[in-house]
Parts: sequence; C-alpha cells; structure tokens
Amino acid sequence: MRNLVKIFVMLVCLIATHSMIAQTPKLRFNKNGNFKIVQFTDIHFQYRNPASDVALIRIKEVLDAEKPDMVIFTGDIVYSQPADTAMRVVMNLVSERKIPFAVTFGNHDDEHGKSRSELYDLIHTIPYNQLPDRGEIASPDYVLPIFSSDGKKESALLYCMDSHSYSKLKDIKGYDWFKLNQINWYKEQSEMYKDKNVGNSLPALAFFHIPLPEYVEATSNNQAAMIGTRMEYPGSPEVNTGMFMAMKESGDVMATFVGHDHDNDYAVMWRGIMLAYGRFTGGNTEYNHLPNGARVIELKEGSRTFKSWIRLKKGEVINKITYPDSFIRGEWKGRPIERE
Repeated sequence: MRNLVKIFVMLVCLIATHSMIAQTPKLRFNKNGNFKIVQFTDIHFQYRNPASDVALIRIKEVLDAEKPDMVIFTGDIVYSQPADTAMRVVMNLVSERKIPFAVTFGNHDDEHGKSRSELYDLIHTIPYNQLPDRGEIASPDYVLPIFSSDGKKESALLYCMDSHSYSKLKDIKGYDWFKLNQINWYKEQSEMYKDKNVGNSLPALAFFHIPLPEYVEATSNNQAAMIGTRMEYPGSPEVNTGMFMAMKESGDVMATFVGHDHDNDYAVMWRGIMLAYGRFTGGNTEYNHLPNGARVIELKEGSRTFKSWIRLKKGEVINKITYPDSFIRGEWKGRPIERE
C-alpha cells in the first residue's frame, strides 16, 4: 500500500512539474496601454562555436535594454548539431528573464539531426513558452491574443506561422509556400476573433520566416514607401497561394515580420499592409553584411498603429517608424507656382 501511495505522489509531482514548465502566462497590454515585442531572427547558432558568441551577446544586450513583454523568434535559430542543446541555450536566454516567447521555424532548423516536431516539443518544455500543444501536426500555426490592460478581453492578435522550407515539386525550384489549409486556418481565426469583437477586426501582426511574394512586388515598385536597408533580392517562393490577399480581405493584419534574407532589414508599405524584415541577429556562422541586432515593435492598445525600430549594439537605435504615419505622403502646403 505504501508503495502505491509513493507512486501516486510521484505521479502528482511529475504532473505538477510539467504543468509549471509548460505554463504560458497571459499576454496583456501594460497599464500604459503598450505591448513591446522583440523579434530575433536568423541566429544560426552553433553550439560551442566562438563565431556564435556575438549572437548570444547581442540577444542579452537587446533584452536588457528593451525589457520586452514578449520575444518572437522567426526561424533559422540553430545551425549545427546538437540542435536540441543549441536550441535550449538560445531559448534559455529569454526564459531565464521570465519573458514570454514564441517561435516559428525557418528552412534550416530541422537540418541538424532533429525534426520540427522534436524541436517543437523541446521548446514546449521551456518555461515562458507560448506554444500550444501541437497535436498531430509537426509545426502548427497558432494565434496568440494580447489581452487588454485590465485583462478582460482580447485586444490584439499575433499570428505565428510556419512558412516551411523548400519546394517539394520537381518542376518548381526554390522555397516552399503557404498551403491552402493554412490560409483557410488564418481566415477562420480572423473571422472568429472578429465575431467575438462585435464584428470589428482586432489589430494583428503576423510572424513567419520566408517572405511572401508580395515583398518582391513591393520593392519592385518605385512608388512604395520603404524605410531601412535592402541589400538582397527577397528569397520568396515562386508560387503565390494568396496569403497576402487573405490578410488584406480579412482586414486585421497591419504588418508581417520575416527573416531569411540576412542583408535586409527594411519595412515597405504595400496596399495598406507593412511588409517588414527583422534584423539579422546571428554571428559569423552565415553570410551577413549588416551589424547584428533585433527589430522592436511596440503596439498601442485599442489602436491600429504601432511603432518599430532596429536596436543594435551599445544602445544604437535606427530606422524608427510609426505605422501607418511613416508611410503616408503628406500634402504639399505651398502655393501653386504661377506661370507667366
């Protein structure tokens, strides 16, 4: 009997411990109505490789300077074996500061001995993760509501989606694309939160790794307002399955934030949606020609607006923008030129 009691107590402790580990604190605007996100992308971390040290240093520096309400990693986090150890090292930098965090995978994360599902399950055990149970899906899309400052209702949304890796069709080269079931999932989520909000779409942001084909369209148009650095062609898929148009029609997503292209950190306005890159966060384990850092995004409760900037080392901040004001052409206030 005593042995059965001991076994029961051990099981209860294990369940309680797992619940504490997997606990996901509620996201909410602070008392001033602000919610700050730091986006880290393309860390390409290699465990015990000194070339990766600068990435860890920069992550710590940015977190200490910004003190965000949340961190979102947008892919290509690990870049060598042991991938599980490397992933834990990076995630723990955020977890030990008790900051909620989310992850979307890139095209390189599952190339180092661990599958997407294995990495997802690992991340899901780290305190302060915001990942839902994945069920039978290796790397599910998910939406994270940000609650109002009083905690009573959803006030904004964060879509975190898997943009996959490479095309699986022999006659189409390059990177993979969002699948139709993902687009339908997004539209269903958007509509559900709209219905809960009395027919009004909640302000939303979307995070994933590979840029949409519209990044190519936007940067090819000389009338699209762009702020930041563009040093390489967007590594977008050749197939456009309509995720951007779904976002446009749904009316909730204000901006998308990606990584993938290490020498881009710009934000460009395209048909009312801001298409943005994070700032390359990694060290010298992959190509890069920009000093590493992070993008910061600060939402305002009850408003379809946000501020964003790039934070670099030693407190340097560049490319401050406000959505949508920074991308709207002002009217010329001068008098018309009188011609003789």
